Amino acid sequence: MNTDLEAILNGYGFSLPEGAVALHPPTERDGGRLLDLRREGPQDARVVDLPDFLRSGDLLVVNDTRVLHARLRARRATGGRVEVFLLGVGPGPIDALVRPSRRLKLGERLQLVDRDGVPCSGFEVELLDRDGGGSWRVSVSPDPMSAMSALGEVPLPPYLDRKSEPSDAVRYQTIFAGKAGAVAAPTAGLHLTPRLLERLAERGVDVASVTLHVGAGTFRNLRAEDLAAGELHPERWTVPAETADAIARCKAARGRVVAVGTTSTRTLESAADANGTVSAGQGTTRLFIQPGYRFRIIDLLWTNLHLPRSSLLMLVCAFGGKERVMAAYEHAAASGYRFFSYGDAMLVAPGAAVMAGAEDEAPG
Repeated sequence: MNTDLEAILNGYGFSLPEGAVALHPPTERDGGRLLDLRREGPQDARVVDLPDFLRSGDLLVVNDTRVLHARLRARRATGGRVEVFLLGVGPGPIDALVRPSRRLKLGERLQLVDRDGVPCSGFEVELLDRDGGGSWRVSVSPDPMSAMSALGEVPLPPYLDRKSEPSDAVRYQTIFAGKAGAVAAPTAGLHLTPRLLERLAERGVDVASVTLHVGAGTFRNLRAEDLAAGELHPERWTVPAETADAIARCKAARGRVVAVGTTSTRTLESAADANGTVSAGQGTTRLFIQPGYRFRIIDLLWTNLHLPRSSLLMLVCAFGGKERVMAAYEHAAASGYRFFSYGDAMLVAPGAAVMAGAEDEAPG
């Protein structure tokens, strides 16, 4: 183990008081609190205040991925219960996490069941190959999308430590969700509502979309070897032509690009060239943004309060300045903010701009 790299990871650790993890979303999507970090120190605000902090010409970029109902329940021929977590879609074999995995055998067929444990004829999973650590290559009958549509459950983050509820099928999707492919939600977008977007439009703020299909690796704890590699798990992204054009217009008019979440941020930064131009296209990114990274596209970051020792927290620290962001997290923990996927939001300005006292960071 590289102790120097472990020390770096430990620098992104923090403790939370009991009850700080939001196990359920707020009653209203836009009913959460907002930690405003556009200046040196954090200010307490509300999600519904967002339009007051933006101005005409700004561009909000959201992630329109849709979370797959990727968690399936199954039974072995022996009667043993198994959970199958599909990690994608496709006409052929796909990757899945299957647990408990130790006694499963190559070629074994698992009967899919409903929430009550009742077998469903015609729905099964065949185990084709084992990758280790509970990861398998599987074939799903009749096909993955049909199985997920009929029997799948929303794959809530493991730290919520609860079963999904019917309301999660709606609340763990953003209002923009359209392109199926994620196994976790782009949680910063969960706060946005039609009425909030209407107020933003009245203020002259435009909205554009990108797609990044969030992978299961987003919940995995970072390891020293991840820092050494400088890469994350691969995720697929798309930037439509209309979004690339909207960003170009925004930049030309000296507006600000406001990334809704770390997923939109990584998409835009992955699609940008060295001159800061975003082109339409698609690809796969392993971009690991750490302090020292030079941002080329985004001017403001709207995000949630993330897990300790995570790549998401490191990205926010890279943008806002580590000392400043970690101090804001201490304030949030002491002030009763709700953390993680169903928790409260932050609006972050770049640390360098704050230090320079940039005019762009003034309200409105």
